[in-house]
Amino acid sequence: MDVGTPMSSRGVSPIVLVVMGVSGCGKSTVAALLAGQLGWPFEEGDSLHPQANIDKMAAGHPLDDGDRMPWLEKVADWVDARLDAGSSGVITCSALKRSYRELIARRGSGVEFVYLAGSRQLIASRLTSRHRHFMPSTLLDSQFSDLEEPGPPEPAIRLDVGPSPVDIAHTIVETLHLH
Repeated sequence: MDVGTPMSSRGVSPIVLVVMGVSGCGKSTVAALLAGQLGWPFEEGDSLHPQANIDKMAAGHPLDDGDRMPWLEKVADWVDARLDAGSSGVITCSALKRSYRELIARRGSGVEFVYLAGSRQLIASRLTSRHRHFMPSTLLDSQFSDLEEPGPPEPAIRLDVGPSPVDIAHTIVETLHLH
């Protein structure tokens, strides 16, 4: 597959992968591996948060739906821009609630959610070893509380975070036939 050539010009529909899950599940690592392997643009969804959201989370306060809406709109705009250009891409976003995923996939096609699932215990252990991130481990409970796992008819696959990020990325490529 040519890098940089819009997929629609080759007869293949573009797809944007939204790598989702709670903080600490490995979204950024897996998404960066995928984007590099596929030669697709990558956006770190956290970079789209308004500064007020980052400050709130850094202070140990969970975001509410009102805080998340402007951020989710930016994520959805990035997805739409990729699809409008006829190109695929990879973006990270916690996308914890079904209503958030509906906003992100508002076009009705072209989006596949990749849900990285793990136990609270495993994710908590990963968060305690993570440095230089604005999301404190104390907010993990609020994320699990808000989490509505994707289910039918959502365009989503679920992968366990136990294997290595390289293995997870390989499984995503195989499962979605992204060769």
